[in-house]
Amino acid sequence: MLRNLLLVLILLPFFCQAQNGGITGTVRDANTQQPLIGVTLQLGDGTLGTATNESGVYRLDNIPVGSYTVQTSYLGYEPQVKYNINVTAGNLQIINFELRPASSKLKEVEVVANRRQSAAVADLITPLSVQSLTTEEIRSNPGGNFDISKVVQVLPGVATSGSGGRNDLIIRGGAPSENVYYLDGIEIPLINHFTTQGSAGGATGILNVSFIEDLKVSSSAFDARYDNALASVFEFRQRYGNPERFSGNVRLSGSEFATTLEGPVGAKTTYLISARRSYLQFLFKLLDLPIRPNYWDFQYKIDHRLSEKTSLSFIGVGAIDEFSFGVPRNSTPENEYILRSIPLNNQWNYTVGVGLKRLINDGYVNLALSRNAFNIDLKKYEATEAGEDRPLTLNSNSRETENKLRLDVNKYKSGFKYAYGLSGQYVQFTNDIFSVIRKELRDEQNNLVQPGVTVNYDTNLDFWRYGLFGQVSKAVLDNKLGLSLGIRTDMNSFTEEGANPLKTLSPRLAISYLLNDRWTINASSGIYYKLPTYTVLGYQENSDYLNKSAEYIRSVHYVLGTEFLPRQDLRFTLEGFYKDYSNYPVSVRDGISLANQGGDFGSIGNEEVITNGKGRAYGAEFYLQKKLTGTVFSVLSYTYVVSEFAGADNKYISSAWDYRHLVSGLLGKKLPRNWELGVKYRYAGGAPATPFDLEASQRNYASLGVGILDYSRLNTERLRPFSQLDVRIDKKWNFNRITLDLFLDVANVLANKTPGFDRYTFERNTENTGFATTDGQDLRLDGSNAIPVILKDNSGNLVPTLGFIVEF
Repeated sequence: MLRNLLLVLILLPFFCQAQNGGITGTVRDANTQQPLIGVTLQLGDGTLGTATNESGVYRLDNIPVGSYTVQTSYLGYEPQVKYNINVTAGNLQIINFELRPASSKLKEVEVVANRRQSAAVADLITPLSVQSLTTEEIRSNPGGNFDISKVVQVLPGVATSGSGGRNDLIIRGGAPSENVYYLDGIEIPLINHFTTQGSAGGATGILNVSFIEDLKVSSSAFDARYDNALASVFEFRQRYGNPERFSGNVRLSGSEFATTLEGPVGAKTTYLISARRSYLQFLFKLLDLPIRPNYWDFQYKIDHRLSEKTSLSFIGVGAIDEFSFGVPRNSTPENEYILRSIPLNNQWNYTVGVGLKRLINDGYVNLALSRNAFNIDLKKYEATEAGEDRPLTLNSNSRETENKLRLDVNKYKSGFKYAYGLSGQYVQFTNDIFSVIRKELRDEQNNLVQPGVTVNYDTNLDFWRYGLFGQVSKAVLDNKLGLSLGIRTDMNSFTEEGANPLKTLSPRLAISYLLNDRWTINASSGIYYKLPTYTVLGYQENSDYLNKSAEYIRSVHYVLGTEFLPRQDLRFTLEGFYKDYSNYPVSVRDGISLANQGGDFGSIGNEEVITNGKGRAYGAEFYLQKKLTGTVFSVLSYTYVVSEFAGADNKYISSAWDYRHLVSGLLGKKLPRNWELGVKYRYAGGAPATPFDLEASQRNYASLGVGILDYSRLNTERLRPFSQLDVRIDKKWNFNRITLDLFLDVANVLANKTPGFDRYTFERNTENTGFATTDGQDLRLDGSNAIPVILKDNSGNLVPTLGFIVEF
């Protein structure tokens, strides 16, 4: 089989003929969304060009396959350039533009364009604390495995969980639950498979990169239309389907098989649909690993034009996750630990929605209706027991459902850009949970040695959430000074003070001053609020909601930065930031902030809290971005960040997200004959770690299967720094309407060890039939005759992936 594959690869160039592709799309006014007629578009070398028609649509045909820059030109508007447009014979490239007015006076157009050389480059120049990625940057990211959560790690201020193997996005020292995600303006609570309830992290991404047109990540200065964001707002914009013919792609990568189909339905409707299936469960079985992750996901988008001014968009995203175990053929202490410590985890989630856009005089109106649901089942047995009837230490079934509506009006008039609107949602939350935190232990005389701590309740909570917002911006002082002012308030019908709009009044201000044609100074400040997670709000004891007095978590941001643009394709930014947290949930049981509980596969927040915790995160970011203009593109970022939170003792200590130093770099090179090389490097300082309470761990391991942390020494230790180098090589062959992309993606080329947290267990006997003991007798329930072992988690292997993409 391998010989046949090599023969095919050798002969492929002889069957490939010079092929051409095409680019199409729309050009609109960024402020009013009105289509622009007569906009000139040209390829970077000027050999091919066209103009938009009466509907703002353009088409460039007979383009030799390769990578191109496309630029626009239109009187009264800033020119816009999009880089690294990969033209192939397989799929029609759909590239949309949104142009910004250059000035209210035509005679100033040239002056403004010269003053801010590349201010018109919409995908390069972005506001304060905002970065962007295009679909090509996402698709070809080395080590990214088509996973958006991994791709964004090249951006400044972005880290992931130090435990390895997870997509917990940590932005500027904030928890993963502080991020919000929007797909075409509709909120999607989850973007990962095997999500941790109450934390929002997970194992691998759900979203199909074939749908994504671009991604904008805001780490501060949030738009007032978005609620519940403390760390970041992710705005995914999906493209529309091929308006001319049926097409699609088939992809095989390191963990999944994916199919995407698209095309028109009549003259007014296009569709995009996809399905993905993992094969990790088969791979892990072959590798003799005890875990068997298995997932499906589905995605669709349907665009329909009701009239020239009104359009509908239907979107949907869903996932099914099954996490089970298999007994390895060759058992190791690490495998035995996994079998006893990680719960069975089965979950599903979906988001469906419809968006209506209506163009009006000087602007447009958006109306979004959506529903999302998340169901998670967790089950875990006592560690020392075997068989079907062994006692449970965790049995949980929980479901979160949200029905949402958002209306926003967006207008641009006399140089003012303003928006206002409202949002509302009906929340349903059920949680039936039994969880043993610590088991009751007694000595031989039946004296109480350790009182038991068990969470056991069944809640059925429903309530309303609603909010109002407004935002206005304008450029003054001959367009040198940009001002943006926003305000928002959020309320709910459940918490004791949730109906008071003054409690969550959220003003925010951003300022940008143009020093000269290359330098800009930016500053912003804002107050942001987030409702505690549903696991916190729904916690009950004796049928009473103990956290009904919880307040919205509050964070005040202060940001100051500068942006340097020496030329169109090159950008430097430097920013300093400070975030002041208050009203943060603190565990009544343990006295620690939930910011120091980290995240793992399962659920957090099922406990009584008091929202009087405080925290702070501060640091600085440097970012360099070189767009593709010749054959090379690159990204380099460095972030220094400190993240500290205080619990019941009111003392600041390192949070679970305090990595201090973050470095990332990406280098891409276009080579002759449709070869492409990409290299990505990431470094993160050691994550904070808490040592075990050895006495409590020994008493409880027999039932819980995990060690118990010593919270009196919370996060006093650190893991080793994380470092990884990834390399990817692509080769494309173009046939008649078909493109084959064969790629080799090698993650962790240097085979660096991935630092992980220590794991507590008991030593097994030589026959591996049970636990070894100091007296040769059966293991006692309190573990007093056990032989404790601390397992170091420093795994790390070179992971090569050979895959392909077929476009048709």
